[in-house]
Amino acid sequence: MKIIKNKKIYQVLLTILLLVIAAFVGAGFYFFNVACVPGHKSFIKPNSTVLKRKDPLYSQKKWYYDHAKQKWYITAASGNFKLDANYLAYKKSNKTVIILHGYMNNKDSMAAYAGLFHGLGYNLLLPDARSHGQSQGKYIGYGWVEKADVVKWINQVLKRQPHQKIVLFGVSMGAATAMMTSGEKLPQQVKAIIEDCGYSNVKAEIEHEAQDLYHMPVVPRVPLVEILSGINRVKVGYFLNDGSAVNQLKHNYRPTLFIHGSRDTFVPTEMVYENYRASQGPKELWVVPGAKHAKSFATHPQAYRQHVEKFLHKYLP
Repeated sequence: MKIIKNKKIYQVLLTILLLVIAAFVGAGFYFFNVACVPGHKSFIKPNSTVLKRKDPLYSQKKWYYDHAKQKWYITAASGNFKLDANYLAYKKSNKTVIILHGYMNNKDSMAAYAGLFHGLGYNLLLPDARSHGQSQGKYIGYGWVEKADVVKWINQVLKRQPHQKIVLFGVSMGAATAMMTSGEKLPQQVKAIIEDCGYSNVKAEIEHEAQDLYHMPVVPRVPLVEILSGINRVKVGYFLNDGSAVNQLKHNYRPTLFIHGSRDTFVPTEMVYENYRASQGPKELWVVPGAKHAKSFATHPQAYRQHVEKFLHKYLP
């Protein structure tokens, strides 16, 4: 009788364990869809293209929306699908900035930055990241997959204009993409990088969002993120912890300007210090007083332009 009773206990415990595992795996797939599959995200406020004169960046955005744009296309570095970009020339400039947008945004959401860099005399290339905007793709790679696409965009610029001096600029996920690209083997024409509020590591950012958005305690959060990471490895091609801006910056010797809002809670401000310390080349850091996530330019428009202009004048005179 005792053996039978113990056997029943083990069966009950095994059933509970299997149910817990199934629940975690199911939750892992749910959060993978939330984090890595494009679509409506309740935690992301859509960017509006409606111009308002009270917008501190009104003039920069209006310039972008009012000007004709060339369409450029490439095939993604991995996967047989098409990526889309807008190109705007500045007279006969020998300088081009590649402007990289954030998570679930698109090239038009970077209108204000396009106006900024045009005012500084740059040609502009604004790509839609894979699975964003008018670019094709199934999954969001958080910059780790997209870095190879950026290399292809760089080569596309140089194929058309071999003597261009190139700057990589990005905000949020675009900033992480720029930093991750910095550790790749790049043409010598890439002269500088500017990142605004990029995260240090994909896994660290997703763990932070699990806590910040869902108030998830540590005990379920850790295995859930590990399961999500495994799903990501199968579907997207990398474990979340591999997606490290910090590790890529350790191979970066190009001048880099790091910008981050002091009140950023979406990508915690402390991440910028990790990124800054990792970079091996000339570097500058500006923590923007009072700025929330991706709001540094809107919070201090004149100071933002001055910091960017001074940095670029130093390295791309």
